Amino acid sequence: MSQNLPRALSRRCLLCGGVAAFGAALLLPHTSLAATTVVSSGSLTYADGAILAASKRTLWRVDAAGKIEHRPLDRSITAFASHPETPGTLFAAVAPSDLLRSRDGGRTWADISAGLQATRITALAQAALEPDMLYAALEGDGLWRSKDAGISWEFVMDRPYLDGTERDVLTLVSVGNPTGMGGIWLYAGTEAGLTRVPDCFCRWQDVTAGDAMDALVAGKTPPPTKPLPEREQVNHLALSPEEPERIYAVLKSGIWTSTDAGVNWTMTASGTFDALAVNPENPRHLAALRNETLSVSRDGGMTFDPLNLS
Repeated sequence: MSQNLPRALSRRCLLCGGVAAFGAALLLPHTSLAATTVVSSGSLTYADGAILAASKRTLWRVDAAGKIEHRPLDRSITAFASHPETPGTLFAAVAPSDLLRSRDGGRTWADISAGLQATRITALAQAALEPDMLYAALEGDGLWRSKDAGISWEFVMDRPYLDGTERDVLTLVSVGNPTGMGGIWLYAGTEAGLTRVPDCFCRWQDVTAGDAMDALVAGKTPPPTKPLPEREQVNHLALSPEEPERIYAVLKSGIWTSTDAGVNWTMTASGTFDALAVNPENPRHLAALRNETLSVSRDGGMTFDPLNLS
């Protein structure tokens, strides 16, 4: 069970708490689907070669062979995190303010909220090169880190300050390409656009070309030739560790793709997308929730096909 910690304690490091097992599985026995897979807007991830999509009260699973099933949830999952090096392990942010971990692909769950404030988790990510390192962005608070897969937590960074105010992190990815800052970048989508911070957590910065340390010393950088639309909300970020410089961003205008670690962008699909995930084994294979339908793309988001049983 999560603890309601005073805000003064949110800046202290290593707030530890035990992991309490649920008395019953979060998911009930599955029932099969018929026809097109239709879901509400929610969260999406790949795990063990399967696509997992969470609606308000349902978890949909499509395995590598195309078998589709769904199971009812007793609470809403608002964000997922998974890593190809830890098959079967999933993390899920659950409304209103809890964090759960599954070691069996989502069949049973344990609460790992201890050490975090009882505040809505707006984004989750596992470190690209260290899957036991987990990041959670908290609404109105900032960024927290666990180095032991959620057993203990520490506060590491305030929210990004963009356009004159602090912004909640809506989506988060770890980009595994070390740069001149000497670490791995965390990219964050906010209502005011894209930003990033190195895992030394010195400061939030714009995404720039070239050596980030040189840019920091110089105080200015050459502008990108094809930036994301200015001040447009970034709702989802996704990538495959096989090609970390290929990043996908979901904006109100559609899906945008960068092949140079977020410096320059091209729109690859227009329209509204509710969630996006990238197959960790193939950075051009995507899954998306769009107009309440679960669809897949095999060409980097240029085209999408709804999933059917046939």
